Amino acid sequence: MNKVDVAKSSWNVLREIFEESVPFHKSLGIKVINLEMGEPKLSVDMQDKFVGNFVRGNLHGGVISCLLDVIGGIVAFVDVVNRRDITTSDAKIEQFSKMGTIDIRVDYLRPGFGSKFIASGFVLRTGNKVAVTRMELHNDDNLLIAVGTGAYVVG
Repeated sequence: MNKVDVAKSSWNVLREIFEESVPFHKSLGIKVINLEMGEPKLSVDMQDKFVGNFVRGNLHGGVISCLLDVIGGIVAFVDVVNRRDITTSDAKIEQFSKMGTIDIRVDYLRPGFGSKFIASGFVLRTGNKVAVTRMELHNDDNLLIAVGTGAYVVG
């Protein structure tokens, strides 16, 4: 297996962790779009069960904060995996087992209207124990719905 195949395989392991291995993520239908450093993204399609205001039909604030939290965790995880040069599937799963959300702040900027939502983020700082990330949620018209900042234990 060459270096490109190893990298591709590595991303598939991470995608599987975030899409299939976490039952809550799977129940939301989260799809990882990209895991490359600096560009991690996930998406979720609007579903009837995600409606927060039944009169307006917009996305529930809890789903918004969840998507921001998940992308924040992905961003932190990818950064730690790259920084620590974690290459094996077992080592990635071990690193994942050490991670968790410490704190998250969400600013809701406008109602979540749309048929698809895309979350992205980037690392503000990663230390030995904690990573801090910045996250955004856009709809399918590229309107910014919400932003967040999260702190994650990484070690």
